[in-house]
Amino acid sequence: MKSSSISPERALQIILAPQISEKATLIAEKNNQIVFRVLPSADKNEIKAAVEYLWKSQKIEVTKVQISNIKGKQKRFGRYMGRRANWKKAYVGIKKGQEINFSEIIKGED
Repeated sequence: MKSSSISPERALQIILAPQISEKATLIAEKNNQIVFRVLPSADKNEIKAAVEYLWKSQKIEVTKVQISNIKGKQKRFGRYMGRRANWKKAYVGIKKGQEINFSEIIKGED
């Protein structure tokens, strides 16, 4: 997978939040992957470029990206049925020995 250059504005929009859960913690320890909630329109190349751009001060190298589309659950609001929004999850594999520090995210252009 080739890493393409990405605009800083788009990089900040793609990664919405890290997905913190028991499963995500186990995956991080076992497979050296971080789980992110990402923009539904983002593809693998954009996610890779965004992660490498946002943590370029730590020189993070992405090895692979896996994507999962999560369907929104049906929920009941009183007597009406509603639905949560669909969203996209990305499993981002990073090079062995590297670790992402979330407090050191890039703020803007250098």
